[in-house]
Amino acid sequence: MKTKILILAAMSFTMIGFSQKNEIKAAEKALKGGDSAGAKTSLEAASGMISGADAKVQAQYHFLRGRIYADLAKKGDNSAFDTAITSFKKADEIETTSGKAKYGKLITEHLATLAGDLVNSAVEDNGEKKYKEAGEKLYMSYKLSPKDTIYLYYAASSAVNGGEYDQALGYYNELKELNYDGGGMEYKATNVSTDEVEVMDKVQRDLMVKSGTYKDPLDEKTPSKTAEIVKNIALIYTQLGQDDKALEAYKAARVNDPKDVNLILNEANLHYKLGDKEKFKALMAEAASVAPDNPDLHYNIGVINMEQGNIEDARASYRKALEVNPGYTNAQLNLSTTYVNEGNGLIDEMNSLGNSRADIARYDELKQQKDNLFKEGAMVLEDALKINPDNQGILTQLKNIYGAMGDNENFMRLKKLLGE
Repeated sequence: MKTKILILAAMSFTMIGFSQKNEIKAAEKALKGGDSAGAKTSLEAASGMISGADAKVQAQYHFLRGRIYADLAKKGDNSAFDTAITSFKKADEIETTSGKAKYGKLITEHLATLAGDLVNSAVEDNGEKKYKEAGEKLYMSYKLSPKDTIYLYYAASSAVNGGEYDQALGYYNELKELNYDGGGMEYKATNVSTDEVEVMDKVQRDLMVKSGTYKDPLDEKTPSKTAEIVKNIALIYTQLGQDDKALEAYKAARVNDPKDVNLILNEANLHYKLGDKEKFKALMAEAASVAPDNPDLHYNIGVINMEQGNIEDARASYRKALEVNPGYTNAQLNLSTTYVNEGNGLIDEMNSLGNSRADIARYDELKQQKDNLFKEGAMVLEDALKINPDNQGILTQLKNIYGAMGDNENFMRLKKLLGE
């Protein structure tokens, strides 16, 4: 009786083995015929019995599974990429453990092909503005081929384009840990038939030029991306509201590129957001010294000085902005406003004076100062009108100044210009 039970058990095991092989053969046949979906269905029928199979069959199963899912991925099933990679790696792991490497070279080739397919699919995703998916695929491609760190850089860029800041931050920090530079050499040549410049590897480019199908070879050095990466890390921390980390990142970024004006401005804006207006002003002045021909820098320095009551410094900054851009309307308006505000500041003292001879003399003195300041503000805007004769903001502010001065003739002139 015991013997019969053993024989039945052995027969049962044999039937399972035959079933596995049949399903795997059916899957291979379907895949060969281009029916990857049918191949997937056939292989899934064998999945429950694979764990008990020998190493050879398990490796065959996982290798075939990788091929099936790689084909599905190539046909548009984006979710299949990860399964394909996992399956190929599982087959390699089984062969490494068992010491039987039938598929080793083929697995390497398939994974290399998958890396290329991932990049191509990511390019399509970027074109369709599916930036998150593109970033994930580029990252997978990098993990398959860690020497191709450029794909990790592109993954970060895609994530930023899609507003996936947490995702991008992870990629950028990984690049930073790798000391990724990104600089190098691009090898270009002009396609004779299309007259378009194309980028190739050096060997291919040289061969193409030698064959006569390409001309005008050009070796072009690409700049380092280190400063850009550190800068983007700082910007992302700012975007995420992690201000302390952002300040540390800006500090590191400034070491890499101390003359980057945009970097200085971004750090300045963060200090302004945090309420440190003195640091903001110092950084803005630094930015202006780096880029003295940028009128916006001088204008913004004028604004912060104006807010802090540093009227002479504000006027100097507005005038610098106007030296660079004489038609800078906001600088014209604010420069005029500094004189009007200073004049208005005298009115409280004028109103507090009595009727004594000394008070009357002081009143007349203050009124003259006020009128002179108003005239100075009006002159700024009259000059501005020569450049921007139809600007409604300039016309309105000038009309109000003349109204406050009691200059009815000019007041009416401005009303007419405004169509009132």
